[in-house]
Amino acid sequence: MPAVPISHFLILSAVLFSLGVLGVIIRRNAIVIFMCIELMLNAVNLTFLAFSNYLNNVEGQIFVFMVMVVAAAEVAVGLAIIVAIFRLRETVHVDEIKLLKW
Repeated sequence: MPAVPISHFLILSAVLFSLGVLGVIIRRNAIVIFMCIELMLNAVNLTFLAFSNYLNNVEGQIFVFMVMVVAAAEVAVGLAIIVAIFRLRETVHVDEIKLLKW
């Protein structure tokens, strides 16, 4: 059974990362922006795994594990902040949230 070439993984990763960047730039909902940031992190993880497999190296897989642990902590803190802002302002649209302005 032939192996999948690394170029396919890198193209998929580039497409996922581009969709994440596009979502962060275009969307104004804080939760959708947060999910797009997570999509970009997963695209980078896919790149690390592809190169780790291509180079027969375990270090990329270990780094992906660390990034996923940090991303899980980010999700917990980020969603808590978004929920707190929603309770305070009753909106999650970033254009309407002006917490740092008086």
